[in-house]
Amino acid sequence: MQTYSRITGTGSYLPPRRVTNDELAAEMATRGLETSDEWIVERTGIKARHFAAPDVTSSDLALEASKNALQAAGLQPTDIDLIIVATSTPDMVFPSSACILQNKLGANGCPAFDVQAVCSGFVYALSVADAMIKAGTARRALVVGAEVFSRIINFNDRTTCVLFGDGAGAVVLEASSEPGILASDLHADGSHVGILCVPGNVSGGQVLGDPLLRMDGQAVFKLAVGVLDKAARATLAKANLTESDIDWLVPHQANLRIMQGTAKRLKLPLDKVVVTVDQHGNTSAASIPLALDHAVRAGQIQKGHHVLLEGVGGGFTWGAVLLKM
Repeated sequence: MQTYSRITGTGSYLPPRRVTNDELAAEMATRGLETSDEWIVERTGIKARHFAAPDVTSSDLALEASKNALQAAGLQPTDIDLIIVATSTPDMVFPSSACILQNKLGANGCPAFDVQAVCSGFVYALSVADAMIKAGTARRALVVGAEVFSRIINFNDRTTCVLFGDGAGAVVLEASSEPGILASDLHADGSHVGILCVPGNVSGGQVLGDPLLRMDGQAVFKLAVGVLDKAARATLAKANLTESDIDWLVPHQANLRIMQGTAKRLKLPLDKVVVTVDQHGNTSAASIPLALDHAVRAGQIQKGHHVLLEGVGGGFTWGAVLLKM
């Protein structure tokens, strides 16, 4: 009998500090930078975001999201036999945030590793976990997206510092006789490294290069809408489904305009698009599982629904996963 994987629990966590556009604008004004709630909302759709306290790491956020996902699945940490964390802001150079999370959960012994595909990270990690379950090397996987992007934001660049926030989202993926993850489509094109990157590294105890985020917003926008549309259609084709079969689109929460553009190309009404970017900002690899959990707990996404997840991020990476809840 063929083995599939299904999502049996979702969870998320946001750090308590919520920063509105007005608060961020006031803080930026102390640096001599001008912005406003109206300017930010008009260009991005973002109204607020959450920032972690200085001593809070990605694995701390991941821990809370994981506990919520495990509770939803009715499992204990020791029931998990695979942990994958998607993050671009790990706790340290090594070991992985997944290993640190594993220890905090008390689930030591199973494979644990990070996936780094920036904002596409969760889609990548979910695809890897699905493949491992189908191959029989895991039965119950914890897949997490966790970020503290506030640590790598350049608060002297008003075009980028207003976009990002911190948070974590998680899912429990279990082996099943019924299809859950129906298809996926992953891509990367390293020729676009320069349009979205943090070009710094550690050498000899010093930071070399620039350890803060750089982005060519217009280039990212133009590339994102096109590649997301192609990935979505390729994923649907692999599952022998069409756009009309999609009950919900859960896109990476980067920018409301990109999300609207993607939905328009897929001929999806906006009321089928899960939107949390207005309250969370862009939480990179955490954004899709955060939005998924929000929609599940709000009663929007229900058992039996076809849900399309899609993300695009630095690398340049992109991809989509189609699942049946």
